[in-house]
Amino acid sequence: MRRPTLDGETTMKISIAYIEEPPFYWTTPAGTVTGADIELAHAVLHAIGVTEVEHLLVSFDELLSGVDQGRWDMNVPIFITPERAQHVNFSAPVWTLGDGFLVRAGNPCALDSYAALAAQGDTRLGVIAGQVQIGSARAEGVSEGQLVVFKDQPEAIAGLLAGRVDAFAATALGNRVAAQSNPAVQAVALNASADSPVGGFSFSKTNENLRSAVDAQLRRYLGTSAHRESVARFGITSREIDPVLGRS
Repeated sequence: MRRPTLDGETTMKISIAYIEEPPFYWTTPAGTVTGADIELAHAVLHAIGVTEVEHLLVSFDELLSGVDQGRWDMNVPIFITPERAQHVNFSAPVWTLGDGFLVRAGNPCALDSYAALAAQGDTRLGVIAGQVQIGSARAEGVSEGQLVVFKDQPEAIAGLLAGRVDAFAATALGNRVAAQSNPAVQAVALNASADSPVGGFSFSKTNENLRSAVDAQLRRYLGTSAHRESVARFGITSREIDPVLGRS
C-alpha cells in the first residue's frame, strides 16, 4: 500500500498493526478489532484527516521489523525502550504501566516478585518474545532456564493452565483484565516504581510526517475528558495516564 503523505490528500488510509492483548488491543469473537489503544488510535487518526483505518493482526516480534520495512504504517502502543528506538520512531507516551504476574488461582507457588520466582529454581516464568518483562526478570535474577517463551498472550495463558509455567509476566493491568474473564487464573501486581516504563505508537524512521501529525494530536487529546472516558471503559485510569501528560 502506498504510504500516506499527509500533504492535503482528500482521502487517506492508514494501516496499523496490533497483537492480541486485552484491554489494549484484541479481536472480538465477532471479528471486530477493539481495545483502549485501538480507540485512541482511531480518535487521533480521524482527527488528522484519516478516512480509513486498516487493522493487521501480527505477532509481537513482527511489530518493529514490519513497520520499519513499510509493511504497514504504524504500530499500536508498546513499551518505549532505547533498543527499540534504534529501529523505529516512537510517538509521545500514551500510558505508563507496571508489571504483574498471572498465576493459577490461589497462587500455589506464592509468587509476588521476580526475585521470589528466581529464588525457587524449579519455577518457570512465561514471557512473550521481545517484551520488556524479560529484561526485568533477568535483572532480578531469573535464570534463562526458568524462562519459557510464548508467541502471544493466549498461548502463554494456555501454557500456564497446562502447567508448563508457574507464572506469566506482562502488564499488571492486562493481567487483571485477563483474570476477570478466567476464574482459573489470578493476577498479582508487582511493586510499581516511579520510573515504570511508558508506551507509545511506533513508526518507520522514514515516515516522520505521520509520526509528527500523530504527536501533535496526542498533545491536544491526551488527558481530555473524551480521552479519559474512552479508555476508562477498558480499565485505564488516571494512574496510567497522568504520569505521561506533557511528556514528549
